[in-house]
Order: sequence, then structure tokens, then C-alpha cells
Amino acid sequence: MLICAVQCCKLAEPWFKSSPRVTSPRLTPGTTLLLLVPPLMWAGNAVVGRMATGLVSPITLNFLRWLLAFCFMLPLAWPVLKPGSALWPHWRRYALLGLLGVGCYNCFQYLALKTTTPMNVTLVASSAPIFTLAMGRLFFGQPVSLQQAMGALLSIAGVLVVLSQGDWATLTHLQLLPGDGYILVATLAWSWYGWLLMKTTEPLNVRSDWAAFLMAQMVFGLAWSGLFSAGEWALTDAHITWGWPLAATLLFVATCPAIAAYRCFGLGLQRVGPAMAGFFTNLTPLFAAILSAAFLGELPHIHHGLAFALIVGGIWVSAKRG
Repeated sequence: MLICAVQCCKLAEPWFKSSPRVTSPRLTPGTTLLLLVPPLMWAGNAVVGRMATGLVSPITLNFLRWLLAFCFMLPLAWPVLKPGSALWPHWRRYALLGLLGVGCYNCFQYLALKTTTPMNVTLVASSAPIFTLAMGRLFFGQPVSLQQAMGALLSIAGVLVVLSQGDWATLTHLQLLPGDGYILVATLAWSWYGWLLMKTTEPLNVRSDWAAFLMAQMVFGLAWSGLFSAGEWALTDAHITWGWPLAATLLFVATCPAIAAYRCFGLGLQRVGPAMAGFFTNLTPLFAAILSAAFLGELPHIHHGLAFALIVGGIWVSAKRG
């Protein structure tokens, strides 16, 4: 996910409190640990989401996750919700960011995990840089170089390997599993979200405070998630099985991948820069494979390794300077 990390980390840098600009991307053991936490937590989110399918409906899981995260963030960022906060003149922008980043992406990810594996979800999601590239060209007037186009083809080939399960003959009559379709929609939503982050129209006191910037999106995203959850209960056989397993699940997804991972990534990015930090996000599918084997008994296959190599190779080619 190199391009996505290089682009979106630059855009998301205001999420984290200002620090001296990186002068030398020296990778110390402490910084390495910081940058290993986010992909591990994001892979864990996919695995735990898969494990929770019998405990809670996916859209409700997303709502409860962000409701709990909101409660944890409130002591850090409550001033941004005050009537006189600089948030409210930009409420339309934050409502859209909350819809895409908090509402749509996570809802579709948890929906995907009902019918496909965490390995598939993280591999397809790792193609987000390619969708970001295409969306930038189509809707934001960003040029695409030949090198980037070649990288895009490699990564798309990797996604096709996942969807075909390594059998190219099946592409002639390919039928997407519901989960594969959901994660593709989630990836499109995330790519649009990344481009919208470029429009940094907010005042500095919101953009420079990572907690305030996240809370500004979370408050609207929570409203969207609640609306979607209400629809799930009205239209489907939604369910919740209360107990310690669900409590542990909610505690993990609300704190580790939703808050701690982004904070660790931002701190590591400040130390070594977005390019080096971006390499670490490529570990998410690898961690997902390890965790899936350990906790779900879902062993990776040869086609997963091939897809991983194609997607990462495509992103490396696209990001490589001529």
C-alpha cells in the first residue's frame, strides 16, 4: 500500500500534533516497533471481525465500535464539539468524511467478512492505491505516468488472482462472492476519502490536533453508522449476543485498530517520513495470514502469496522515481 500511504499519510499528517520535520529517516528499534503496530492491529481487526460474525451483525458491530471509540476520545477532544468550535463552519466536509471513512468503509469491511476470509479482505483492500490513482485521474485531474499505469496493471492482476483463487480459467465465468464485492466497494470509499483529505480547509487548531481532527469525523460518522444500524435491524435478522466475548471484541476494535494504530502510525511517520512508513502497511495481508492461521485455522494458499507479490510489486513500481 505504498502509494496510498505516501499520499494519504501526507494528507493525514495533520491528524497528529506537530513535531520537528524529519531530517533523516533513521529507523530505530523504537520507531520500527511503532510502525509494526498499525498493520498488526489492522490485520487483527479483519480477523476479529470475522470471529465476531456469530456474535453481532456487521453494521451493528461498526456502530458499537465507533460509539465506544467516541467515548474513549471524548476526554481528549471534547472542546471540538462545543457550539463555538471551528468544526461547525465545516460540518458538511466532516459529514462526508465521516460517511466514507467511519460509516461506509468499516460497514462494508465487516459485511465482507461474513462471506470471505480476512486474507482476501486485506489483499483486495491493499489495492486501494490503484483505485486512488484512477480516481485522481478521473475526478481530480491528476496525471498518471506510464510507470504508474504499469504498477496499476500489476496490482490489478494481484486482485484478480485473489478473486479467481489462482485459477485464471475461472475469470471467464467469474462470480464475485458477496464479501469480495463488499470489500471492493469499501476500497472505493476509502480512496475517495483519501482524496477529500487533501482539501484541508479547516483552521489550524483543528488540523494540528490529531484527537480533534479524528473526533470531528467521528461525531458525524457515528450518526451515519447509527442510521445504517437502524436500517439493519429494520430490514434484516440482525442480532447481538451479549457477553464477555462481545465485550472483548468491542474493546479491541474500538481501541487498537480505531485509535492506537493511527496514533502509532502518525508518530512513526513523523520520525521517518511517509515513504518509509508506507512500506510497513504492506505487512497487513501478511499479518492477516498469520493471525488467520493461528485463530481461525484458515491457512494461506499459493495464490495468496502470488497476489501479495503482484500488489506490492505494482505499488513499488508506481512509487519508484524515474
